[in-house]
Amino acid sequence: MEQQRARIIGIARHRLSTDGDGVTTLVAFHGCPLRCCYCLNPQSLGDGKRFHEYSPEDLYVETRIDELYFIATNGGITFGGGEPCMRPQFIREFRELCGTAWQLNLETSLNVPTANVEAVLPVVNTLIVDIKDMNPDIYCDYTGLSNGRVLDNLHLIADAGRQSDCLIRIPLIPNYNTESDREASRKKLEALGFDRFDLFTYQIRKH
Repeated sequence: MEQQRARIIGIARHRLSTDGDGVTTLVAFHGCPLRCCYCLNPQSLGDGKRFHEYSPEDLYVETRIDELYFIATNGGITFGGGEPCMRPQFIREFRELCGTAWQLNLETSLNVPTANVEAVLPVVNTLIVDIKDMNPDIYCDYTGLSNGRVLDNLHLIADAGRQSDCLIRIPLIPNYNTESDREASRKKLEALGFDRFDLFTYQIRKH
């Protein structure tokens, strides 16, 4: 079977405890379903032809130079973007190549079909979820999409008992939500069994 291929907008090595445990390499995919007002990686949107296309094997060959660091520090690869959960088969094929010694983390909005999350959940160690806001009106106003898929995938993760493997980022988004909105989001997530949160404020960078 032909390997999956994906456009990658950047590979950043030697990140320490910023995208998961230990030393990690951040691999950012092109492509995202959201159109957030304060997008941190606008290069992941639109025409991706200027970015190099990789197969899982290409990526493994390029990243295994740091395998000793990964194994010594319980680190590995963090897939971000863009939206890595748009590439579930790529991630599954990469896991087959790197084996179980590397940690695989996902930075995701979870706004993808549940089948995508079902496919990656068995092969990743940590999900770093940028939840935006649990309020559907705030979410839609900020991202341009419904958060229905996000809620479905949160329930999927909870039903699998993987809440402790998730770090939920709950931002304060200037001009979109308030501290009380963020607290309401946290309480809804706690009701689903999630208890690891990163609370921060978006820096305004309009595009």
